[in-house]
Amino acid sequence: MREALDLTIHGIVQGVGFRPFVYRMAQRYSVTGWVRNATDGVLVHAEAEQGILSEFALCLAEQGPKAAQVRDVELADSVVEGYETFEIRLSEGGEVEKTTLVSADLALCDDCRAELFDSANRRYRYPFINCTNCGPRFTVIESLPYDRPRTSMADFPMCPLCQEEYDNPADRRFHAQPDACFDCGPALFLTEPKGKEWQTTWGYNREDSDALLARVVNLLREGGIVAVKGLGGFHLVCDAENPSAIAALRARKHREGKPLAVMMNDVEAVRAVCHVSKEEQDVLTGIQHPIVLLRKRNDAVFAPGLADGLDELGVMFPYTPVQALLMHDFVAAGGSMLVMTSGNVHDEPIVTDDVEACDKLLEVIADAVLGNNRAILARYDDSVVRVLDFGSGVGTALQFVRRARGYAPMPVALQPDFGAPQGECVLSTGPEQKATACLLRENEAFVTQHIGDMENAETNEAWHQAVEKYQDLFEVEPTLLACDKHPEYLTTKWAREQAKPRVEVQHHHAHIVSALAENGIDGAALGFAFDGTGYGVDGAIWGGEALLCNTAAFERFANFAYVPMPGGAAAVKNPLRMAYGVLWGYDLLEHPAAATALEPVSSMVPLMERMIEGGLNTPYTSSVGRLFDTASALLGICVQPLYEGEGACLLEAAAWNVAASDADACDSRYTISITKNVATETSTAQDTSVLLFDAEPTFKALLDDLVAGVSVSIIAARFHNAFVEAVVTVSNLFRALYDLNTIALSGGVFLTRFLMERIVPQLVEQGFTVAVNKDVPPNDGCISLGQAVVACATAKQVNAQ
Repeated sequence: MREALDLTIHGIVQGVGFRPFVYRMAQRYSVTGWVRNATDGVLVHAEAEQGILSEFALCLAEQGPKAAQVRDVELADSVVEGYETFEIRLSEGGEVEKTTLVSADLALCDDCRAELFDSANRRYRYPFINCTNCGPRFTVIESLPYDRPRTSMADFPMCPLCQEEYDNPADRRFHAQPDACFDCGPALFLTEPKGKEWQTTWGYNREDSDALLARVVNLLREGGIVAVKGLGGFHLVCDAENPSAIAALRARKHREGKPLAVMMNDVEAVRAVCHVSKEEQDVLTGIQHPIVLLRKRNDAVFAPGLADGLDELGVMFPYTPVQALLMHDFVAAGGSMLVMTSGNVHDEPIVTDDVEACDKLLEVIADAVLGNNRAILARYDDSVVRVLDFGSGVGTALQFVRRARGYAPMPVALQPDFGAPQGECVLSTGPEQKATACLLRENEAFVTQHIGDMENAETNEAWHQAVEKYQDLFEVEPTLLACDKHPEYLTTKWAREQAKPRVEVQHHHAHIVSALAENGIDGAALGFAFDGTGYGVDGAIWGGEALLCNTAAFERFANFAYVPMPGGAAAVKNPLRMAYGVLWGYDLLEHPAAATALEPVSSMVPLMERMIEGGLNTPYTSSVGRLFDTASALLGICVQPLYEGEGACLLEAAAWNVAASDADACDSRYTISITKNVATETSTAQDTSVLLFDAEPTFKALLDDLVAGVSVSIIAARFHNAFVEAVVTVSNLFRALYDLNTIALSGGVFLTRFLMERIVPQLVEQGFTVAVNKDVPPNDGCISLGQAVVACATAKQVNAQ
């Protein structure tokens, strides 16, 4: 006796070969019927002998393609219609809400890579080879459902051979939307200056395509810079072992100091210069292929200007066929690694358009542009991650530094208590720097890709484009807005101009709630939010906070004592000004080491003194990030930072120098005093804390060690360990006072591996539940997620009253 089921499969099920998978499973289980994409997922009508369909449905839920993520499967009894075969049907639109999830772009799979270098294969060295298991997805989608006519591949009708593969259920390219070959698909072009003109050469066939790649390799080996089009935008590429090429790239791009990521061909090559754990190798070779921050080997030698003074190097593998061909040919020509950095003008978004690439990059930065005629429909930088090792008993964790290609737009899955009510949608506008936005519907948080600094006009426009893309693609209309409390943030100003209900969220509360929500923690917790700057409810600049909070509200349990910032933003750009403010605040200006350390700004001392004492352009801050900048400047490690966070990065690298050679010195520490805070008549629970962190003993000991001639590396390690001890001590005081056991860590300071790999194991060892960001970065890239969750919780409280 036959029976029938209708199945609706939700999740990442389009663009990942899910329909061909369903077809193959139907053949295995002798199921008849059909499968098609729809705007709310994948729909299946299945008919089979009694008892088979439940096993078939379980198989679809649990054994999908590698890149698929099945969220749930809805089952409904149906009428047996007598199908004799199983078929893949064309997608249908309709009035159903667009709730399906869209796959992120997928790195070149092993099967396609093998074919790419197989001279007997008809796609031998075709720069756009792909199948259902790899290739572009979100960056080529115009609208849902995901079918070729709705992508930038619509301009490339398939040739008979590709069409045959596309139609063949037994083929790996069965319904692979970007399927193509030299006869019917996109092609490379190379544009170079020729005298006063530009010359463009196309690679429509293998010989011409290979000639373009050979020309690019020659340019790179000769020290040239080439703009190469990727999945989500252009890269600027040069020989990573050529100091002159690196210097030229930095000079032309105005990227002084900031480390450059590299692309290498295989794990063996990476192991020659970096430590690679099994977990790091798995991330390097996974379907996302992000940039992975790896610890450098002590015996490795790198070209000057690549990642000077740092303990880590950002490494990725080729994730597009063009990159695989380029790396293969570059290595064959005697090269080893290529610099791969975002193809953009300083502070602007990554370039995605071929014409724009020639206009903005050619001759200005790049000596040539290697583009193609497949349009990029969504701008995406490379994701940057690291694997934190918390030791035996705790394990490892993936930490995002930047979340973009390969991960977005996949949603952050939240427990129902954190989401928006059914039919509602929250749009949170995010921070000012490392900007993202977030659309939260029910229990899915769609955090956009990393966008950048909103003060830049082009980045601001990119933010609006990303928000519009997400709203259009998923057909959601926000019913509630969330934004930062900072009145000068452009994202806040935009939110205030909209005629929608709005919740304004304190910056550090958003940090902590992002970590709580990711870990499904709905109750009260103590959250440490350590970063550079955030607008405090008392008007000061916060950044060293321990907040007793839940998703709806917070109180300030502890904070670092305020210190002045003479010149405000100028103290961030010139950390010796910040150092003067810190030493002034801690009454350490008369210390014997102070005058020597501050000598480069000695001429500014009278002015800074008047500014502080007169309250002129001198905000006060509790920022831990500014304390790290100060320590780095006082030690002479970084007195003129060339990029955001350089001082802290170099300070951490100095600490790792000790970790590699002297375990006892690595574990020694300074002391941060923890005292009871004194409230004032105007104090509130939000702006005056129970406890006060006082870093005066830390900086006095640092200066004492400078006088005593203690090595900078040992001082750096002791400085970091002071903050480890402070977090653990205050966590225990919190537990003793409130009998609560949950600790959350978020904020840019917690991107410091040295801190995280010490704080988390100690807290776990002492019985705490520790929540850290795992699907979004702990820096401001997590703010939009936290804002959205706080807005939902606040709205629910209001509705309940």
